[in-house]
Amino acid sequence: MSETLHVNLAERGYPIHFGTDVAAAVRAEIDALVAAGRKVAVVTDRNLALHQADALQAMFGGRPMLVLAPGEETKSLTELGRVLDFLAEQRIDRGGALFAAGGGVIGDLAGFAAASYLRGIAFYQVPTTLLSMVDSSVGGKTGINLKAGKNLVGAFHQPRGVFIGTGLLATLPPREFAAGMAEVIKTGLLGDAELFAQLEKTPCTVGSPGLGAVVRRCCALKARVVEADEHETAPEGGRALLNLGHTFGHAIEQATGYGCYLHGEAVAIGLAAAARLSWKLGYIGEAEVARIDAVLAAHALPVRLREPLPLGPLMGAMARDKKVRAGALRFVVLKSIGEAATRGGIDPALPEACFREVGAA
Repeated sequence: MSETLHVNLAERGYPIHFGTDVAAAVRAEIDALVAAGRKVAVVTDRNLALHQADALQAMFGGRPMLVLAPGEETKSLTELGRVLDFLAEQRIDRGGALFAAGGGVIGDLAGFAAASYLRGIAFYQVPTTLLSMVDSSVGGKTGINLKAGKNLVGAFHQPRGVFIGTGLLATLPPREFAAGMAEVIKTGLLGDAELFAQLEKTPCTVGSPGLGAVVRRCCALKARVVEADEHETAPEGGRALLNLGHTFGHAIEQATGYGCYLHGEAVAIGLAAAARLSWKLGYIGEAEVARIDAVLAAHALPVRLREPLPLGPLMGAMARDKKVRAGALRFVVLKSIGEAATRGGIDPALPEACFREVGAA
């Protein structure tokens, strides 16, 4: 292992291990668990099982493994039931541990299953997509989607460890890598202006020599935010800032049935919309909006809807967002590039206008 970063949450704290190849570290963790008499199970997806079979074997050997279909549709009540039944079939007890090997869908689903099964067992994150490495594997947010909206069911359940091996990104499709870059760009916008400027100057690719450092930088910022506001209870700012672009993005995903846009693609359009909302509120100028659009486009991300979507369903989905308080929406806006804030009391006409400007009908 080359580096370790610790998420400081008292007894719930845990290490994030970084390296090109984390197979030996994962295997060592599993061996220690088994030596202590604890049972281990693994949840992954079909894409990883197909394209990274050797890596899965190196990490997990012959441990019981459930392979699920890839895609956002897997974050459902039905698939949650499959994971819970799998754990019961393997006779995992309260001393057992579940390893989530895959992208954000697998991490969110398996993490929620671990939080629910026997009222909570240990789980470990082995993220294999850029998006899950820089965002969803850190912080303990787990959950599934409902027809009514994204991530409306879930639990805060911190992993016992996160193992990030950037070598696993070699087989990631370009579209999936780009989707992950949306979360990297989001990180720069909300709290790291230097990172944003770096991406603006030199777009990041899977072959970039500094990719590992970028991943670690994103994890470090998220870890500090989570440490300060683990359960997103801060009246203003706090962990909610990590949702920059997501209020718009989640509405796009929900309105299109989770099958049209990858999460990062919807977030990218959401970032473009959030930039426009920030401009309309007088925080940033048109030049900053143009810079944000340009960085997103430079990383092969959309800044407009591919096809027009009706405004009604988008606003309806937004009204069911998790950040609604007392019936009113809160938005994450940019006070400047590198500084975000939460803002309520916004006239609905403004987000409507922003949606129209990114292609809503």
